[in-house]
Amino acid sequence: MIAIVGEDTVHRVEELPGEQAPVGLTLALGRLRALGVTGLRVALPAPGHPLGLSGPPEFNARALQAEEAVICHGAAFGLVPEVHEAGPEGDVHAEVVWHCLPVRDAPPADVPSLGEAERELAEALREATEALTRLDVAASGPVAEAAIDAYRARAEQGGEVLAPGYPPRAARVLQLAQRVGALISLAGANGHGGAVSASEMAARHAALRPVERTARRAQVAAYNSMVEERERGKR
Repeated sequence: MIAIVGEDTVHRVEELPGEQAPVGLTLALGRLRALGVTGLRVALPAPGHPLGLSGPPEFNARALQAEEAVICHGAAFGLVPEVHEAGPEGDVHAEVVWHCLPVRDAPPADVPSLGEAERELAEALREATEALTRLDVAASGPVAEAAIDAYRARAEQGGEVLAPGYPPRAARVLQLAQRVGALISLAGANGHGGAVSASEMAARHAALRPVERTARRAQVAAYNSMVEERERGKR
């Protein structure tokens, strides 16, 4: 449960079938299992890219606003988080309310296989580094590589990136996606970096946009790989 909620944030689930009031996450997961849910998929949508979503439009709109959602496998439900701050001044804490809503029983949008994600990430990382170096953008080149190596070292010290039971390739893909995400963050640091003209800023954004998209696709593929592998084993 700690691996799901993270730290000490309070989580509640609303609009759960069979429940008249919000319930805790433990009870909600048990209720969902009783309703036929056998797994959970992550969705990380962004404007123009409904990554991991399957509809209907009402659910997609709320997931896009939150920029994340969980899609149930085995029953047509989805969960969208909404973060609130609660408590008196000086003791404010975050609370997460998950809205349980109906979803369309259809394949999730634009989720690659682990193999596809790994190939795409390696290519995107190489192309983005080359493009940013050519553009003389701050946080590219050797400095960026050193910072990314430090990021990877911290990640390795932090332990496993996925829960036990995931395919080893999933952890490898997720770590590479995080490395790509670090490059994007570094390239976006310090304002516009070395890009001083409108055309240079546009070129920098054009170089980063497909990389960010690729990294999100890979993360979803990694997080959802256990459900996908289980389903392949049933065929």
